[in-house]
Amino acid sequence: MQRVTAQLVAGLVAAVLSLLAEQCWADGGGGPSLAERVIWAVNAGGESHVDVHGIHFKKDPLEGKVGKASDYGVRLPILRSSPEDQVLYQTERYNEDTFGYDIPIREEGDYILVMKYAEVYFAQSQQKVFDVRLNGHTVVKDLDIFDRVGHSTAHDEIVPFSIRRGKLSVQGEVSTFNGKLTVEFVKGYYDNPKVCALYVMKGTSENVPQLQPHPGLEKPEEEEEEEEETEGGEEGGKKKLPPGSKSRVQSGPRTPNPYAADNSSLMFPILVAFGVFIPTLFCLCRL
Repeated sequence: MQRVTAQLVAGLVAAVLSLLAEQCWADGGGGPSLAERVIWAVNAGGESHVDVHGIHFKKDPLEGKVGKASDYGVRLPILRSSPEDQVLYQTERYNEDTFGYDIPIREEGDYILVMKYAEVYFAQSQQKVFDVRLNGHTVVKDLDIFDRVGHSTAHDEIVPFSIRRGKLSVQGEVSTFNGKLTVEFVKGYYDNPKVCALYVMKGTSENVPQLQPHPGLEKPEEEEEEEEETEGGEEGGKKKLPPGSKSRVQSGPRTPNPYAADNSSLMFPILVAFGVFIPTLFCLCRL
């Protein structure tokens, strides 16, 4: 009886310690570093690189196999990225068809897929638009990098997912998981899909390093939480935006409305009146 009781106590203690360790790891207290959380990282279209957080991005394994590598962006400074890590946004891999990467995952748990992008070629939206799939699940729809952040500006897409009991759960969808995560960049109607760099890490969205803020592109989180107002109405009144809505990221200063001072609609009736009055006056003079 004493032996059974001792075994039960030992089992309970082990379970409690395991839960405490897992909680400490999730909270970041005494847990693994950011670099230790990363299980797979690749600098697409480029060479290996260790970023400021210690994450080791490997050389692109698709080199010479799928798609094309481009370093067109190395001539441009990338906004929102630290100088040491701009190379992660300056090189890229693209393909004229759907392409992707296979990532082995052997342990269950919560994970984050982080994909890095920067538009270094096109100078307007609707020039490159594509989807991203994760094991067949569309996790990013109609990604237009320029429309999100503008030209030569870093942009990260963050996709949380979990693997438990042989099932992959992502954005409310569930599918069977066989130990391989397939990230696909799907060819759309506008140009070719691409990616600059990507990595998979254990943890939650709160563990992902944030990009640097940039004046004119982003507002501090405190301002986003406040009620935003926009000008509207003929009397210069203001209307409140719906709660939780955010204004689209602008790629530059707001362009003045070219139609704001257009008086052509007022001149049209006057011109019509002159057109009718002059022939009538000519006829009256002949009488």
